[in-house]
Amino acid sequence: MIFTLKIWRQKDAADKGGLVTYNVDDISPDSSFFEMLDQLNQHLIAQGVDPVSFDHDCREGICGTCSLYINGRPHGPLKGTTTCQLHMRSFRNGETIFVEPWRCGAFPVIKDLIVDRSAFDRIIQAGGYVSVNSGGIPDANTIPVPKSDSDASFDAAACIGCGACVASCPNASAMLFVSAKVSHLALLPQGRIEAARRVQNMVATMDSLGFGNCSNAYACEAECPKEISVTNIARMNREFLAAKLFAEKEKQISVSL
Repeated sequence: MIFTLKIWRQKDAADKGGLVTYNVDDISPDSSFFEMLDQLNQHLIAQGVDPVSFDHDCREGICGTCSLYINGRPHGPLKGTTTCQLHMRSFRNGETIFVEPWRCGAFPVIKDLIVDRSAFDRIIQAGGYVSVNSGGIPDANTIPVPKSDSDASFDAAACIGCGACVASCPNASAMLFVSAKVSHLALLPQGRIEAARRVQNMVATMDSLGFGNCSNAYACEAECPKEISVTNIARMNREFLAAKLFAEKEKQISVSL
């Protein structure tokens, strides 16, 4: 197969950047998208040209680093698929393919197709964990959890933090990511102890980093490679509102005392 690639090249965050055209041929339809980019880079290196920089790690749809716009869609044309799981047979022979990095103020470009997504790390650090001692594995297994809750928690925990939700949202909102991290702990008894503090801290950090507000466009759910449901956003909003109301009630009680 042969393709014309229009790839975003940018030296650093200060550089203006732009699309550069490359032609690749002899591409196997069974090659992954990244294997095709590897092949392009081998040719560029042989010609003494700086190869295209892009993020990757596991190449198994687990790590979430393979964050690319492909023909204007996060992770490409297939639903429920990461970029590294995308194969060239998903494109037409001779097709022109546009490859760009995420577009979001909170994800500045580092180089070419690589963006800085450490904003997600800071949100997690703000409270996306359980710090109380919940015991070892046998102890945790003795705590009864309704199957519906454990299933919903597991589905939310499937989020790989790739940022496709932010990239697809017209407001660059991180609500789906944050709500998935809030939900998978809030649904379990081990996570309820710090639930109120967690949701308030994570939402406050998200807002401080410049992510936009959710306007129910549902593009995040449509483009999420793990198909995380927007019902998590509704759950997070309930958790947040309950936490704020409880904090206000505690404040009123302390004042009256």
